[in-house]
Amino acid sequence: MIVINDASDDNTSLIVKAAGFPVIDLSANLGIGGAMQTGYLYACNQDYDIAVQLDGDGQHDPLYIEKIIAPIINGEADMVIGSRFIAHDGFQSTMLRRLGIGFFRKFISLLTGAKFTDPTSGFRACNKLIIAHFARYYPFDYPEPETLVTMRRNGYRLLEIPVMMYERMGGSSSIQSLKTLYYMIKVTMAIMIEMIKNHDIEGDTYDRNKTTVVSDSY
Repeated sequence: MIVINDASDDNTSLIVKAAGFPVIDLSANLGIGGAMQTGYLYACNQDYDIAVQLDGDGQHDPLYIEKIIAPIINGEADMVIGSRFIAHDGFQSTMLRRLGIGFFRKFISLLTGAKFTDPTSGFRACNKLIIAHFARYYPFDYPEPETLVTMRRNGYRLLEIPVMMYERMGGSSSIQSLKTLYYMIKVTMAIMIEMIKNHDIEGDTYDRNKTTVVSDSY
């Protein structure tokens, strides 16, 4: 496990180190995209075969990691997304966020033909090929919907599985009520630009024996 401390002003680094986990302390706040790409760069440079991404605010239960990586280990998927909306267990997010999630669910389906129940979920696992891509490029702001479009366009196998999520236990969301419209417009434009970009992703075979977990906060 590696924790990316995105220049926090609390005791994140000290707490994580005291618990015996490695930490990458960023000298400046890079935001979610930069923090996550740092984790994928680490995974790529360390030649890991699976990376698991989860939020550090208590919403995602690490007990589901084994379930999330199983389809990758079994060769059934290149990326697995944990969805709170398949079994409808646990915290289902706020009404405002559910409206935004519903919009991106329909928008991504219209553009790609793929149906995702939880396109903004940050609880994900990916294999070595996708790790290499994310190490080279990762969207800067609110990347979850955009990365689904990118991976879908490049022919990777994406799979959703049911997980239980919890209400935020600490910190505050980067998407507040007044920013919701801005978020939706910005991500929609990013996805549309993504649809017209050319990508050249090179991949290779891999051994499924290494896993890293990246978290953008603690």
